[in-house]
This record gives sequence, C-alpha cells and structure tokens, in this order.
Amino acid sequence: MRMDEPKPTPLNLLVPGSIVLAGAVVALAVIYVGRGGALPAPAAQGTANTGTANSAVAGVQAANLADDDPFLGDPSAPVAIIEFSDFQCPFCARFFSDAEPRIIDTYVKTGKVKFIYRDFPLSSIHAEAQKAAEAGECADEQGKFWLYHDLVFRRQSQLGVENLKAWAAELGFNTQQFNSCLDSGKYAAEVAKDFSDGQAAGVRGTPTFFINGQSVVGALPFEQFQSAIEAALAQQ
Repeated sequence: MRMDEPKPTPLNLLVPGSIVLAGAVVALAVIYVGRGGALPAPAAQGTANTGTANSAVAGVQAANLADDDPFLGDPSAPVAIIEFSDFQCPFCARFFSDAEPRIIDTYVKTGKVKFIYRDFPLSSIHAEAQKAAEAGECADEQGKFWLYHDLVFRRQSQLGVENLKAWAAELGFNTQQFNSCLDSGKYAAEVAKDFSDGQAAGVRGTPTFFINGQSVVGALPFEQFQSAIEAALAQQ
C-alpha cells in the first residue's frame, strides 16, 4: 500500500471505494495563496505510482475540514482538495514530487481547485514529524509556508530540529521569531487539532485527500486524482 500508516490497530482500517470518471472542464482564473507565501515552482515530476487504496467517507464536507490552514488557489474555486500529510512520510514526499506539480499546473493555476494542506504527523513511526509540522506552522506565521513546505519535502531525509531552523535561516526567515516559535511549541495545539479533525474524518494514514468531501488515499498517479477532480467539477 502506498501510504504511511501507524502499526495496525482497529482504528487503522481502510474502507475500499472507487473514483468516478467524468469529462474535462476548462476554465481560467486567478491564483491565490492563503495564509501567506508564494506559489511554489512545480517540483520535478517522477514516475507515476501504481496501485494504492481509495476510500469514500460518507458525509464528509470539504468546507468543514478546511479550517484556516495554508492553501493555494482561488478561494472561490469550485473544487477543494484537502491533504492530510506528514513531512516525514515517504509517500507524502512521493505525492509532492509526482502528482502535486501536475495538479497545481492543471487545476490550481487555472482556478478550478483550491489546495489545502493540513498536518497529520504519524509520531508513532516518524520521530521528526511532529516538530516538522510545527515548523511548517511557524513558517506560515511569517507568510512563507509553501516555500518552507517544498524545501522540507526535498530534504526529508535530513529532518531534525537543528536543520529545520537552519532551513528557515537559509530561506531568509526572521530566525529569532522562527526559533522561538519552534522551541516553545506554539503551534503544537494547532497540529493536534489538524490530527484530531483528520481522525474524525476517517484519516488513518498519509497522504489522505478529500476532494470536495470524497476521500482519496495514498500516493496515487496524477491520472487518478484527475478522475476524481473531473468528477467533482462535473457535479458543479
């Protein structure tokens, strides 16, 4: 399975489902970035992944999961994609390098999709995930979440508090503010809220996405995201 999940417990079961195919919708709009930061340059594409779990969680509404987290795209876009992610998850990094750039180019930049990031650190298996999530929030405080997000995923193998601070300095952050934010655990509660909201929505591993409330799980190829996005657009 191409996703990260904690060691099996009854909580960590996935419900199989399906993604509905639909026709293409073409539109143009203006790009926005929520809670600060510039739109990142698309990462280099990798080989598309094949085969992973999909699921549908009945009654999940995208608006109820959006919270006030960082987003890319038009705030009024007809489709919202909410990603629950873990900076130390290798499958989240795979999504970042493979499918995400194409989603941004095809749907976010054209105003069709608002892409929202929420934290779901799997601390039981990823020792650096919690502080990395908090660091992302500290970066967001300075309006540079997406810039930091990209660098952290590109350097995922080097995660650690000292490097999290060094990368902030490298990117030109106010390092005194950032380091104090990270050391104090200022955003630990915000990260915990994301995690709790994800659990309540049925998230059991990372990456998990909600496309207008439809759950899509794992580091899927772009084409499978495309099918789900087109289905959501067709319902508008």
